[in-house]
Amino acid sequence: MLYAPIVIIAIFSFTESKVLGNWTGFSTELYTSLFSGGVNNSLIDAIKNTFIIAFVAATVSTLLGTVAAIGINDLRYRKRRVVNFVNNIPILNPDIITGISLFLLFITLGITQGYTTVILAHITFCTPYVVLSVMPRLTQMNPNIYEAALDLGATPMQAMRRVIIPEIRPGMISGFILAFTLSIDDFAVTIFTNGTDGLETLSTYIYADARKGGLTPELRALSTIILVAVLVLLIVVNYRSHRQAKRAAEMEQQLSNKKLLRR
Repeated sequence: MLYAPIVIIAIFSFTESKVLGNWTGFSTELYTSLFSGGVNNSLIDAIKNTFIIAFVAATVSTLLGTVAAIGINDLRYRKRRVVNFVNNIPILNPDIITGISLFLLFITLGITQGYTTVILAHITFCTPYVVLSVMPRLTQMNPNIYEAALDLGATPMQAMRRVIIPEIRPGMISGFILAFTLSIDDFAVTIFTNGTDGLETLSTYIYADARKGGLTPELRALSTIILVAVLVLLIVVNYRSHRQAKRAAEMEQQLSNKKLLRR
């Protein structure tokens, strides 16, 4: 039930029919139209805006979330629990409440709504997810290796770059992917912060298109491409995680074998 609508969209992206559900024969016309500029300029602009905003928001969120996670991990137990609780509030808070709150904040501060406000809004709700992605890697990390690096002459920045970052990099990558996906998917926050200058993302374009009584057929092809890209990315990330886990298990086995031989 969950994947059936997605499969239907993917199937009917390979036909020229304007109406979803009406098969008129196999064709890649929708994909050709999408890439050759056959669609209207507003959809192309919406796609560009969506990916630019998502990339910027995910990059900044990954940096902020990583720094925040490292800081939270260094706190004492009670303080850490309090900050983690505060970090979870934006995640549990409904998107529409977050959108209205940011809308009122930008109006109060007199900030003109547009690209800047949308990016700031996306960074706001993406950062807590990055923190959640990085925190498990920090808790699994040996806390002594950072101090060992300092004892061996590394500066705090060198220890951060050469010791901590490599250890938490998988969490950072997962956080970036999650933030990028959330930014592309977001509608409620974007609609309240994009202003009245005509800035559209993919979600707001689809909403406006649906209100006119139908959806642009090329959206079926675009949805299928995004789905395939996410699946490929998911497979690659899981494959890398599996290889790293397998490599770590082999190293542990080799160490245990050496210990047995010494005995």
